[in-house]
Parts: sequence; structure tokens; C-alpha cells
Amino acid sequence: MAGGRPRGFDVDEALDRAVEVFWRQGYEGTGISDLTRAMGINPPSLYGTFGNKEELFRKVLDRYTDGPARYIREAFEQPTARAVVERLLHGAVDGTTRPDCPPGCLTVQGGLASAPAAEGARDEMATRRRMGETFLRARLEQARIEGELPDDVDPEGLARYFATVHQGIAVQAAGGASREQLHQTVDLAMRVWPSRADA
Repeated sequence: MAGGRPRGFDVDEALDRAVEVFWRQGYEGTGISDLTRAMGINPPSLYGTFGNKEELFRKVLDRYTDGPARYIREAFEQPTARAVVERLLHGAVDGTTRPDCPPGCLTVQGGLASAPAAEGARDEMATRRRMGETFLRARLEQARIEGELPDDVDPEGLARYFATVHQGIAVQAAGGASREQLHQTVDLAMRVWPSRADA
């Protein structure tokens, strides 16, 4: 801020620490004292820089999307719909079983259960998950139009199936499933990929 006192901490580093706290403890299980302790700042600095807990959580979700979950964006850069889905699911396995991060996925683990006071954060996570499914459905619709998928394929149903597998990977990882086991699960899930009769 022009004319204001300079911040005595690195904002990106503080956000990274907040990501880990929310990821490990969930939205509702994380208190302001947990955040300030992990981020190395006091409550006035937290509120002054990031807003309230819910506003901070939205920034954390953005940071998570650009960091540990960037495999999602990279998956959609693949040249075929099948490659998109394979990269998405195998990327989810690698992202939810990283030894340097909490197991599971922030957007799934963060809001599986929440009290009414946490509805805003829960709704934000649900919206982001729905958005991912919407993007996937659009990519599958494009694949059907371009002839990669058979004409009788239901892109909406297929997108819902793979979105369910994607979220299930996070739940299984949080429950202790190994990376090898989850990659095998992805390989099994890909067997439902519709093939063209003339392929």
C-alpha cells in the first residue's frame, strides 16, 4: 500500500502455510490461532492482508489451484479427450499422495462435513468441483462432435462418472490408499472409455 507500513512477511509464503493448515485440518477444524501460528503473523496482519477466515480460504483455494492442483489445468491442455481424462486422474493420484503434503485433496477434505457457520466455504468448494465437471463435460461434448467419441455417448453421464472417480481418489488417498493402488484404480476406470465401432 502506498504510504503505508511495509508488510513484515512474505504473502505467498504465508498463503502456502495456510494451504497446508486448511488441507490438513479442513475448513471447520481450522481456527484463526492455527492460521496465525502457522503463517507467522498476528491476527491484525491476517485480517488486514487476507480478510476474514472465509476470504482467506478463497485465496487459499486459488493458491492450491495454481500449486498442488495445477495438474487439472495441465490435463485440459492434452490433445485428445481420453488423454485429458487420463492425465486428470493420474495427476489426481500423484497430487493426493505427495509425501510432502497432507493426503487427499483440499477441496474434498476441506468440507466433507461442516456446520451452518461454514456454509459459505462449503458452497465455494462445491461450486469449484461442479465447475470442473462442467469443463470436463464440455470437453467430452467436443470430442463427440469431432468424432473421437461415438455419437451415442452421453457426455454428461461420462463426465459425472470420471468426476466421481476423481473425487473418490482424494477420499481413498486420505484413507491411506497407496499411490500404486490408486494408479491401478485409474487404469481400471479407463476401461469404460467408449470406443468407436470403426476404430
